[in-house]
Amino acid sequence: MKADDFLQHVTKKQFFTRHQKVLIAVSGGVDSMNLLHFLYVSRETLGIDIGIAHVNHHQRLSSQKEEDYLKAWARQQSIPFHLGHFEGQFSEKRARDYRYAFFRELMQVHGYTALVTAHHADDQVETIFMRLLRGSKLRYQSGIKERQAFAQGELIRPFLAFTKSELPSIFHFEDDSNHDNHYLRNRVRNRYLPDLRKENPNIDEALLNHGRDVAMLIEALQELTKTIDSQDCKVFQSQSPLVQRFLLEDYLANFLDLQIGKSQFEQLLRQLNNAKNYDFPLKNNYHFNKTAERFMIEKISPKTDSQPKEMVLKYGLLATFGEYAFSYKSEADTEETYETFIPLSGLAPLTLRHRKPGDRIFVKKLSKKLRRFFIDEKVPHKEREETIIVEQNNEILAVLCQGKTYLSNPSYHDIMRGKLYIQKI
Repeated sequence: MKADDFLQHVTKKQFFTRHQKVLIAVSGGVDSMNLLHFLYVSRETLGIDIGIAHVNHHQRLSSQKEEDYLKAWARQQSIPFHLGHFEGQFSEKRARDYRYAFFRELMQVHGYTALVTAHHADDQVETIFMRLLRGSKLRYQSGIKERQAFAQGELIRPFLAFTKSELPSIFHFEDDSNHDNHYLRNRVRNRYLPDLRKENPNIDEALLNHGRDVAMLIEALQELTKTIDSQDCKVFQSQSPLVQRFLLEDYLANFLDLQIGKSQFEQLLRQLNNAKNYDFPLKNNYHFNKTAERFMIEKISPKTDSQPKEMVLKYGLLATFGEYAFSYKSEADTEETYETFIPLSGLAPLTLRHRKPGDRIFVKKLSKKLRRFFIDEKVPHKEREETIIVEQNNEILAVLCQGKTYLSNPSYHDIMRGKLYIQKI
């Protein structure tokens, strides 16, 4: 691919007709260096001013060399250079979340209206395969979008129509971590897809076609349901169960940083089909509110000390506390799809709280200080601070920590009258 081919493609797609200030995400690898080169040589023709955003993850010896090179290059070309430093325990998800939060902040502060990344067709193949592997909802099996809303503008991926082999050989830094099969994407790239190509040499095209088919199907369903006011509760309830599922999924897709689990989706669906008012906090400061007439999801700005130190949960109600969703039901209720539950011999109100000095838990019929329990279970200090205690009648029933539920002095002989369903969100 030559610069003229790239220019012809982005002109045809009209990627930048509404943008003047464009932020380019540059890692230093061959993909992003090609993107930087093409946009730099085409900037005057496209009528755009470009800036570089680079994140130093501090995971490789060459990280500092990459930062220094890009910073010097940007200075020589008189191009704005924005640098972010990832800190804390590294994981693919944490690093990605940091990058996009950093990009969003840059766009808002400096007035960029487009963020451009170097994802190409090979990345698309891998993404579709990974989403199939993970059992993602059908709509997400369409893969990466060529353009989508982001911050106050757009996220654009102009390389999605090209394979990695079509990109020219250009000066770049090699990322040795691409060969580390500890990461799922690397295993997909280095092992799974090469093996599948032996069975079907056209597997890449088959996956891309699957993604296109899914995208067209979702678009067709959106076209067929566009006249339905899905937030009108009576209108929503008048639809068939299958249409209701699509309408709710389509509405939730408007909130890019809200990814709710299957059980919470089913919970919302049930609540939308009854006559009661419903108010429930979701992830990332979102809130779900339903009246007899309409329902909506809105983001509530976080407030200092807004998280209560403890919460009382009465029988028949739902609540979110910390990183968990709770549903307090009777023993006879078997419709809940939460990850786990705590059996209860009584239906008295429950207290959800963080740990306090002197807390004790019964382990194998022996009373043990919670601090000692944490040491024995090798619980990190950060996880200890996020621990949630479930208490009833001033007695600790369970400790929620590290995504696990530890029951305190469980009784297998009492008659169980209720259940506290728990879902990590």
